[in-house]
Amino acid sequence: MRAKVVRQWLRIIFGLLVFAFGVHLTIFANIGLAPWDCLGMGIAKHTPLNYGFSMTLIALVILGIDLLLKERIGFGTIIDAVLTGNFVQMYNDLNPLGENRSIWLGILIMLCGFVFMALGMWIYMKGEQCCGPRDSLLVGLGKRLPKVPIGIVEIMLWAAVLLAGWLLGGPVGIGTLISTFGAGLVMQVVYNMLKFEPRKVVHRDVLQTLRTLFPHNAEGEIET
Repeated sequence: MRAKVVRQWLRIIFGLLVFAFGVHLTIFANIGLAPWDCLGMGIAKHTPLNYGFSMTLIALVILGIDLLLKERIGFGTIIDAVLTGNFVQMYNDLNPLGENRSIWLGILIMLCGFVFMALGMWIYMKGEQCCGPRDSLLVGLGKRLPKVPIGIVEIMLWAAVLLAGWLLGGPVGIGTLISTFGAGLVMQVVYNMLKFEPRKVVHRDVLQTLRTLFPHNAEGEIET
């Protein structure tokens, strides 16, 4: 079982590498960013932090909020918080191409980015180690606003994040609108092609995973 958990962790890391490449493409498109990326760029603009560290800081803050909201936290949630922003920064630093200046090419690049993001999330979620910090936040807020449709809660959350990012000088443009409405549609198409239903994935939180890694015998001693 321990080997299975390690394989799942490696799967999560690989999935985040794929997902981060998709995010990098949406940034490289240069037509405006999705709300969370806009906030990350806005923070980077006013601090010594680069985009990667800014997104890691945001993710860790959200992770703390998730804990306060008593949401389930898995090792996948923690790995996501620590690695995803830095993976995106790595791709940004390694990209040898110049700045894109074509809006139509930018739209195409952004749509390709959505595909990689969906594939990365599919790989990641198959690791069964809980959702990323931002998804957990959305679920936590949704539970506390039971009369508000979850889609509306998401729009409200994204609007608040986007406003903060815009006030900090993060890039906003047609890509922001495309990201807000198009990313989910592309994700659904990809999941339909893969015959994948995220809601059927049975996740394990940190405590459940630790019990798998360090099972106790009948006397309560940790088995080796």
